[in-house]
Amino acid sequence: MRLHRLDITAFGPFGTGQRVDFDALSGAGLFLLHGPTGAGKTSVLDAVCYALYGSVPGARQSGQGMGLRSDHADPGTRTEVRLDLTVAGRRLEITRQPPWQRPKKRGAGTTVDKAQTWLREYDAAAGTWKDLSRSHQEIGEEITQLLGMSREQFCQVVLLPQGDFARFLRADAEARGKLLGRLFDTQRFAEVEKRLAERRRTTEARVRDGDSALLADAHRMQQAAGDAMELPEAAPGEPGLAEAVLGAAAVARATAREQLAVARCRLTAAESAQAAAARDLAGVRERDRLQRRFAEARARAARLAERADAHREARARMERARKAEAVAPALELRDAADAEHRRARQAEVRARALLPDTHAESGAAGLAAAARRAAEELGRLESARRAEQRLRSLTAERAELDRDERADDDLLAEAESWLAGWDDTRETLRTAVESAQEAAARAEQLAERREPARRRLRAARQRDQLAGDTDDARRAALASAERATAARAHWLDLKEQRLDGIAAELAAHLTDGAPCAVCGATEHPAPARKDAGHVDRAAEERALAAYQRAEEERTEAERRLGTVREALAAATAEAGDAPTERLAEEADAIEREYAQARAAASALHAAQEELRRAEGEREQRITAQREAAVRGAARVGRRERLERERAVLEEEVAQVRGTADSVAARAAHWERQAALLTDAADAARDAEDSAQRLKDADARLAAAAFRAGFDTPAAAAGALLDDAAHRELQRRLDAWQAEEAAVRAVLAEEDTAAAAHLPPADVTAAESAAEAAARWLREAASARDAAARRCAELDRLSARATDAARRLAPLREEYERVARLSALTAGTSADNGRRMRLEAYVLAARLEQVAAAATVRLRRMSSGRYTLVHSDDRAGRGRSGLGLHVVDAWTGRERDTATLSGGETFFASLALALGLADVVTDETGGVRLDTLFIDEGFGSLDDQTLDEVLDVLDSLRERDRSVGIVSHVADLRRRVHAQLEVVKGRTGSVLRQRDG
Repeated sequence: MRLHRLDITAFGPFGTGQRVDFDALSGAGLFLLHGPTGAGKTSVLDAVCYALYGSVPGARQSGQGMGLRSDHADPGTRTEVRLDLTVAGRRLEITRQPPWQRPKKRGAGTTVDKAQTWLREYDAAAGTWKDLSRSHQEIGEEITQLLGMSREQFCQVVLLPQGDFARFLRADAEARGKLLGRLFDTQRFAEVEKRLAERRRTTEARVRDGDSALLADAHRMQQAAGDAMELPEAAPGEPGLAEAVLGAAAVARATAREQLAVARCRLTAAESAQAAAARDLAGVRERDRLQRRFAEARARAARLAERADAHREARARMERARKAEAVAPALELRDAADAEHRRARQAEVRARALLPDTHAESGAAGLAAAARRAAEELGRLESARRAEQRLRSLTAERAELDRDERADDDLLAEAESWLAGWDDTRETLRTAVESAQEAAARAEQLAERREPARRRLRAARQRDQLAGDTDDARRAALASAERATAARAHWLDLKEQRLDGIAAELAAHLTDGAPCAVCGATEHPAPARKDAGHVDRAAEERALAAYQRAEEERTEAERRLGTVREALAAATAEAGDAPTERLAEEADAIEREYAQARAAASALHAAQEELRRAEGEREQRITAQREAAVRGAARVGRRERLERERAVLEEEVAQVRGTADSVAARAAHWERQAALLTDAADAARDAEDSAQRLKDADARLAAAAFRAGFDTPAAAAGALLDDAAHRELQRRLDAWQAEEAAVRAVLAEEDTAAAAHLPPADVTAAESAAEAAARWLREAASARDAAARRCAELDRLSARATDAARRLAPLREEYERVARLSALTAGTSADNGRRMRLEAYVLAARLEQVAAAATVRLRRMSSGRYTLVHSDDRAGRGRSGLGLHVVDAWTGRERDTATLSGGETFFASLALALGLADVVTDETGGVRLDTLFIDEGFGSLDDQTLDEVLDVLDSLRERDRSVGIVSHVADLRRRVHAQLEVVKGRTGSVLRQRDG
């Protein structure tokens, strides 16, 4: 990579356009970039980095975007950086413009322009530039791919910061690892360590889970086996756990099977004993039953003998009852005839009491003849009664016609009144519908304007608030920038004063006879003395700390200013330039109109429904008018027919009614007379018939009693038994016979009689023996079942444990393999004696390459005295791999780089930086770096060492390189002829170039 030209406009301290011609400066090989403190030497390097990567190096990264703009620039001038370079054989031009808050072209205030980037390539054949891209992302990827290094690597390899490498020399292994990791991108090796550690934890967790499940099965087997199994003492994750669990399970299964065989033998013996006891109990119970049966039969026979007389009397009573049963039908017939006769006489008396006195002495035949005459009179009145009923219905029909006529007259009058105002009603309803439709359309139009007005009002209020915040943030940023500039100038002044008096500070530690840390001499004839205004390290560090704090405050203030400006620009773009009060009034007016339109539009549906209902009602009323007219015409003819029929019927009824109030009343009178006469005739005939039947029943009863052997019918009736008494007496006789037969049968049984002569049976003792045998059998069966369940459960759990152990074996092997790899890469394995992590191992190899490349230049700078070597020794209790030592050829001893003096540290760090640049260049693809920059550090060198360092830098031209030295050491201005001077002024810095 070779730089050709750099153009800077309104960037950093440069308020106007500046140009750097690197081709002219590179002609001499070495060129010097110098100027007073705070003039902007580092800003030139920042511009190179910003052109390539779109950001600036190190702690200045926060000063991107609008913070890169020069405070000295004209408001109408945009910040821009343009770099012309050759990389990978291609001539490219990169132009970058950060975001810019420019004045508005119309109106007051500012607006923000977005960042812009251009990439062009020079076509040598055509002699013109051609555009390649305007995309930030595409250009960034293209430059990174061509250079082969990230921004961090570029800042370490091309913009060599000596302070960083001086700290690198004195840093511990962890700090060196962080820097080398960023430069050589060894994050992938750290990811390998992380992935292996995660996989180790995952497999370990799975092994532990498997062991825990196996131990859980072991606990279940122990619970099933009781005391026949001991759990292994191994914890989850320890080797041998599965073998111990399976061994203990095998022992438990064998013991359980032995216990099952013993339980089965006990069960067989208990079953035999229980069967024998059951047979003995059955025999004793049978003998006890027979003995009790014989004793009970003897007692029943004695009770039968005591009741023999009562049995004979019952048998005689049953015999008389059987004889009286032959007379029972005649008795029942006579009782029925007597009851019937009494009922008939009572009915006749009641019927005659209702008749007039003229029929009191009439017989049944006379009463029947009078009833026939009344029926004939009733028949003559039937036609007149129907005519009278028809007259009543005609009157009701005439009244109904009058009601219908009045109802139709009212309906016609109401319909005519309503239809007279129909045109006005329809016009009013149509007007309401049209008004609501217009309001709905207006509401839709206002709804589209409503939300944009709200957004503009919110943005305007935010714009007004942010305008004041922007002014405050701008004042705060300017104040913090001034404080940071003053603090940096103060720090650089103190640092320059301390470097001017560094000899006195070093001389303060000289001791007679002891070698000088700078020259090694043991004699000190004229050591330098501190003057009154000497600046020591503590004062310089305090000034540096104050500058760093001020710089952080400036960065934060600029970040806040940029944030507020971006928010203000966004709010202004949304709200425009209109005043907030006017936007608020417009939004309120739209809201009011929208609310009114919505309220009016909400009546649309109701108005449409009202119009539809009114049109429907009009149709109904017109139809009702036509129907009422038809009904009126029909009523006229019907009324005439009713009047003619009524006149005829009234004449007929008047002739038949006579003196009665009505035909119906006269007919009702004759109906009652006919009914009473008919009932009385029937009752008289029934009384005569029942009297004859009673006489016949008395004669038959007397004959039946005589034939049955009774003197009188009353004696026969007394011998009869009712059903309940007959059943009870028969039951007693049957029970006596059954009991007598049963007793004789029992006393005649041979086994019962034989058992009565045996000793009494002891049932209690036999039941106790049987209970004991049954209890023994239940216990033996329970023991057998428990042993069988124990064997089955142990077999099931053992099979599951065996499957689990079989599945766990490959997982355990995987865990052991992964754990060994993880421990090896993490540096905790016993096989890794130096405790080097994988990333540290890779970085150690890179550090060894860097040390070898740096030693070539360090020997020349130190006249062959010093050599940088890489060390794998462990530092204290930490890990090894990133140690860096220096070998002193004068003493032949190896010591830590932290023991180098200030000048030695400078050229050692310079050699390390150049070596690192070579290694990183080779690592990233061998991109040729033709332009390098070395930032500060030359003030600590004496003349001889400075000459040697410049010779080494000058030798870089052998590879066609140019090296730019950034320093304000005055002696370098005499030694380096090609110079780029930064001149600081009140209106900003400018560049002055002097070619070699």
